[in-house]
Amino acid sequence: MRILGIDPGLRTTGFGVVDLDGQSLRYIASGTIRTHSVAQGLLPQRLKVLYEGIHEVIARYQPDHSAVEIVFVNVNPQATLLLGQARGACLTALVSRDLPVAEYTALQMKKAVAGHGKAQKAQVQEMVKRILNLPTLPGPDAADALGLAITHAHVGHLMEQLTRETSLSRSTSGMYRASRSK
Repeated sequence: MRILGIDPGLRTTGFGVVDLDGQSLRYIASGTIRTHSVAQGLLPQRLKVLYEGIHEVIARYQPDHSAVEIVFVNVNPQATLLLGQARGACLTALVSRDLPVAEYTALQMKKAVAGHGKAQKAQVQEMVKRILNLPTLPGPDAADALGLAITHAHVGHLMEQLTRETSLSRSTSGMYRASRSK
């Protein structure tokens, strides 16, 4: 199974691809999609760069599954909204290519990769390097993306089973519901 991990960001989106063969993980690729070349005020064009970049990664590496970081709410609401839009562009690119999408929080990924949810970026980078037997540290965004792919490789099948067998599936409270007619 080939897994694509995505760490969404408006300026820099990390991606990481790993193969899972039984219990064995193998590094395939990682990198970033950057929107620096597009002026900061041109949000739709930056989202297009992310969307097309994800499509390029999918076409090149042909993943079977994907794992994306769930956006956290931070102190700056404007930054959170922008990050959410970047994440939306990434998710749209993934589902438009019919890839199954698993979602994990940063805390879940850090716990799965480094052993505790408050791990620093450098700790995640080092653990990803060790788990995948890489010669050098991956960049911070690529390391997070690889961490998401590793997390999915380790627990994805369990999360899918829990979702199917329990009421732990995503709430529909934020989904569209038809309104009443008079």
